[in-house]
Amino acid sequence: MDFLRRAAKTWVAKLLLILLVASFGVWGISGSLFATQSSTVVSVGDETIGPNEFLLAYNQTIGSVSQRIGRRLTTEEARAFGLEEQVFSNLATSAALSQQAVDLNLGLSEKRQADIIAEEQIFHDRVTGQFDEATFRLVLRQVGMTESQYLENNAKTAIRQQIADAVSDGVQAPQTLLKALAEYRTEKRDVDYIVVKRDLLEAIEAPSETVLSSYFEENKANYAAPEFRKVSYVRLQAEDIIDLDAVSEESIAQEYEARASTYSTPEQRTIDQLRFADKAAAEAALGKLEAGMSFDDLATEEGKTANDIAIGTFTKDTMPDPSLAEAAFAITEDGGTSGVVEGTFGNFILRAKNIVPASIRTLADVQDEIRQNLALIAAADTLLDVHDAYEDDRAGGMTLKEAADKQGLPVTTIDMIDANGLDNDGNAVEGIPQSGQLIAQAFESDIGLETLPINIGNNGFVWFEVQDIFPARDRTLEEVRTKVIADWTEGQTATALVDKATELKSRLDGGETLQALADELGLTVDKKIELTRTGADAVFSTATISTAFGGPEGLTAIAKDATGENEVLMKVVAVTTPEANLEEDVAVQVAQSVSASNADEIMSQMIAKIQNQYGVVVNRGLAQQALAHN
Repeated sequence: MDFLRRAAKTWVAKLLLILLVASFGVWGISGSLFATQSSTVVSVGDETIGPNEFLLAYNQTIGSVSQRIGRRLTTEEARAFGLEEQVFSNLATSAALSQQAVDLNLGLSEKRQADIIAEEQIFHDRVTGQFDEATFRLVLRQVGMTESQYLENNAKTAIRQQIADAVSDGVQAPQTLLKALAEYRTEKRDVDYIVVKRDLLEAIEAPSETVLSSYFEENKANYAAPEFRKVSYVRLQAEDIIDLDAVSEESIAQEYEARASTYSTPEQRTIDQLRFADKAAAEAALGKLEAGMSFDDLATEEGKTANDIAIGTFTKDTMPDPSLAEAAFAITEDGGTSGVVEGTFGNFILRAKNIVPASIRTLADVQDEIRQNLALIAAADTLLDVHDAYEDDRAGGMTLKEAADKQGLPVTTIDMIDANGLDNDGNAVEGIPQSGQLIAQAFESDIGLETLPINIGNNGFVWFEVQDIFPARDRTLEEVRTKVIADWTEGQTATALVDKATELKSRLDGGETLQALADELGLTVDKKIELTRTGADAVFSTATISTAFGGPEGLTAIAKDATGENEVLMKVVAVTTPEANLEEDVAVQVAQSVSASNADEIMSQMIAKIQNQYGVVVNRGLAQQALAHN
């Protein structure tokens, strides 16, 4: 939501919408919708925006945002996102630019307007790719717009663009600013530091009853119990109605026979190969193996590495060269070699290793697995029948439990759950089907109300019912004593750690060295060499780095480490600012962004001045009437 609101504030976004309002007019709503309505939704000076233009701009904005988030926004969501206000703002900007055009007596020559219209792709003939007058008139007729209406809107758009170009074109970021940015981005620092951890502190004594009670009263809201609900639900999936006993031994045997191949694993082995230029060379190499040379030594003699000779692990059917498969799988010993084999790509000697024999899972091995699968298939076939029977029983007056018991479905009851899915102890309630949807709907329901089932994937359902509601309330100290003591102790520990780090910093500022302090505490002085502003790691978070860059060389400071648990006492021992090279050190995008920001500000100031001079009038009632007809 914040992103949408921020994006709407730039004049670039406003100008784009202004252009869309006019240029997309040829695709927009029919002008006859509010033909009898002469009132104005937005006006600046003498320039007015009517209901048609407001509704077109509104729909264009909704369509753009809806496409971005992947679904159509409702009117309520659009209002919550601030899109309605964005449209009012954009149209006020449009009217202000039109008023400025009148004040400057800007116009558009017929020739220039003709050129602009001729460039519009929607008016081009599909065959020639050129502007076609017949197509132009056809498009206007289709949207109920006259030529004069289109020409007027088109001229206003072009004139607004003239103003925008005159104000913003050529705005460049100052070189001084870009140089400062380059120096900022490339600055590096050497930092010495120690990490002050909690184990350096003395144990925190338990709080007195008076202190604990006072702390609890001050922080009572943190321990308040949210609204809880007691919810029962019934889940229906194939596994919930499975009947293993209904699966016969005969059907199991038939399934095993039908899928026998899936229960067997063929032999596989890892194959190495040596390739030779001709059969004579291969025969000579084979003689060396027979004389006692190892395959690896032979490979080395041939100038081959282990990677060169390895071709992978295969079954007989998956060997890449089928002409070698028979010989490769005829080797009987793990690590054994073949004779000379003539393959598709030459003469080879093969080695087989990591031999895994073929295996077959017997019917006895897999009968339980088959029984489960067949039972699940049968359950899936009857699932909708169970669903309908349950629904009929509920419609006939049965309670959730009675209907579930009749269908043999278990009822699960959650005694206490809040809107975030937590129980009374703050632990997540696990195992809830479609938990997010079920919990959200449970907190929109009431006690005893029958609710519609929630789909579980494509083949499952869950029904729920709220059994009780426990309103939000303040807990007593006795209910949360353990947590309150833990929180108080944590707060005291954190404060003591900051005090310890602050005391050490005072000593460092007073002339003691970081090394001396580290030695006293039994710590090690660590260093960050050439630390940059983007050098966050497991110790220095972005916030820690920001502190390290918060002053000149010699700066001493304390900051949280990346875990947030410990304090870092640091000293900046060196600062390096390389000579800025704007072409290298400042990316083109950064320069463009700064320039656009400057242009943005100039345009915003100009529009604000015009609007302050003439005033902006918004007729929200008429806008709501327009939306009611949308």
